[in-house]
Amino acid sequence: MEHIAALLLIVGCSADLAECRELPAPVPVFETAEECDAELPRASLGYDGAYPHVVARCIAVDPAMEEADAELVWDVRSDGSLVASIETAGVMVATNSPRTDKRDRFRE
Repeated sequence: MEHIAALLLIVGCSADLAECRELPAPVPVFETAEECDAELPRASLGYDGAYPHVVARCIAVDPAMEEADAELVWDVRSDGSLVASIETAGVMVATNSPRTDKRDRFRE
């Protein structure tokens, strides 16, 4: 079974970046992040002239999320940079940070 390690996201925007949309990537999924990074320089060439501003980015995929209900969330900032992440619905994040309140510490 093939595992996905990275997704290639391509977004086309208007000149003022007010309107952006996800565009189909020639190869959207990769088994390694390195394969995606190698494709990145060529990724948006098919959209030359179609949009005033085209940005592409590889997004790492956690193999543990393969069976999870996940969503690709992205935004193009006012400086033209593309930020993206894969988020799962209903996931709780646990942290293991030391407590500083003495009343909460375990007694030996």
